[in-house]
Amino acid sequence: MNEVTALNDDYKQKANVLLGSQNPPDVFFTWAGEYGQKFIRDGVALDLSKYYQQNSSWSSQLIGSQVNFFKKDDKVYGVPLFTDSKLFFYNKDIFDKLGLQAPTTWDEFIKDLTAIKKSGTTPLMLGNKASWAAAHYVTALNQRMVPKDVLDKDLSYQGAQFTDPGYVEALKKLNELKTYMNDNPNAIAHDEARNLFLGGKAAVTFLETQEITFMKDATFKWGTFKVPTIAGAKGDQTGLIGAPEGFMIHSKSQHPKEAMEFLEFMTSKVNGEKLIKDTGLASTVDGAVNANTATSHEIEAMNLIKSANNMEIWTDSALDSRVFKPYGDGVQAMLGGNMTPEQVMKNVQDAAKQLKQ
Repeated sequence: MNEVTALNDDYKQKANVLLGSQNPPDVFFTWAGEYGQKFIRDGVALDLSKYYQQNSSWSSQLIGSQVNFFKKDDKVYGVPLFTDSKLFFYNKDIFDKLGLQAPTTWDEFIKDLTAIKKSGTTPLMLGNKASWAAAHYVTALNQRMVPKDVLDKDLSYQGAQFTDPGYVEALKKLNELKTYMNDNPNAIAHDEARNLFLGGKAAVTFLETQEITFMKDATFKWGTFKVPTIAGAKGDQTGLIGAPEGFMIHSKSQHPKEAMEFLEFMTSKVNGEKLIKDTGLASTVDGAVNANTATSHEIEAMNLIKSANNMEIWTDSALDSRVFKPYGDGVQAMLGGNMTPEQVMKNVQDAAKQLKQ
């Protein structure tokens, strides 16, 4: 078996070429959302339903909500390897010094950020050199501001319209946060922003739960809180954002049985425990993230994921790239002071219309 590795964007380009070639790989890595769904629609991904049914002692160990991300029409086309969500991480030392509590509502969040700014510390750190970082804010704010049935339709293949007023309101909320962010968030990368937070240069940042592994370098006490609830908003006020990542088998594979055995091995309980312990990636094998393999913060994050009734997939993964590009670019321009929320959403709506023609 040959193994080829690459960074995300490079991988996506390589995969698109290799998967359409005469000699495609048996097993390939994929993201949930539109990226993976297009392989299902195009007949590239093999239907794995019979393997799930035949080996229920294996498949029943996987967290069902994470398997659902790889389903279409009640058939399963992928195996989730690990899962990931996003939370606000905060510097407890700064909060304690100012007598602040982790917020649960938007109004409390703004009050905390205002007090931190007044104290002379940067309240919120964002690195949006790559537009997915702010897109994760947009994902969370859309979840809070837009009714779930509308959001589901807009994020479905060729269902995008983005005409609900909640989308503009979500961007206005992000603009409200911009006041409390580091100067020019588009100038630094996400990992640079994370390192500045770890260095005590800001009170709060928005990180993926798989980044908990980096928090060992923090020189301060820290905690996490969910995206705050927004009073009067019409979206889901309790859900999380995030998604699993995993593998599919090519429909032209000459060795589907062996390929499936490999994926079952990869997602065994033993390897699930090894995955979280060695890499900080939260295995989708139920119980693999436990007191012997993970920190209390990692266990807490996994419990949030398992109990979530609604996990909204990242907007950059959920949308066709032709719709996400004006969205991501528009949010960058908005954060740079060059576009209004209304202008951003007009461009997204126009792109969605063109996709349907």
